[in-house]
Amino acid sequence: FFMNIYYEYYKSPVGKLLLVGDGVNIMKLGFPSGKMKLRRERNWTKDGLPFKQAICQLEAFFEGELKSFDLPLVVTGTSFRKLVWAGLMDIPYGETWSYSQLANHIGTPNACRAVGSANGVNPIPIIIPCHRVVGSDGSLTGFGGGLKTKEFLLELESKNVHR
Repeated sequence: FFMNIYYEYYKSPVGKLLLVGDGVNIMKLGFPSGKMKLRRERNWTKDGLPFKQAICQLEAFFEGELKSFDLPLVVTGTSFRKLVWAGLMDIPYGETWSYSQLANHIGTPNACRAVGSANGVNPIPIIIPCHRVVGSDGSLTGFGGGLKTKEFLLELESKNVHR
């Protein structure tokens, strides 16, 4: 079984993002640097067409107009990680939750560390808003795109939350 994988770059205010998908669904979003840096693979096909809607929504998000994404997503991971990533989608725009709030929200109050770990390997950051998770003291903890990017995203949302 062979699946075509497509990619496109999007120049965003936080750097050149790499979008990866199967022609219908978004599968990954990668940052140009940081621990979630993503490089395209040789067998992927460059094609902007499958990402038109995603890029349109990303532009609206970065302009402060879009509060939540409506895109077909496919994530691969354990059922626990998928539960955490689904939980991230429930964090309201412009708000932050601690890892323990997220753990409680998904019904695993004692799994803060595992929630943090799953959050850290979110394959589709920004669209699945892992940047909205902070330390229990409100500190900006790690982020796959780097802390400057996380800070930028949180500031963007707090500026536009009541828009």
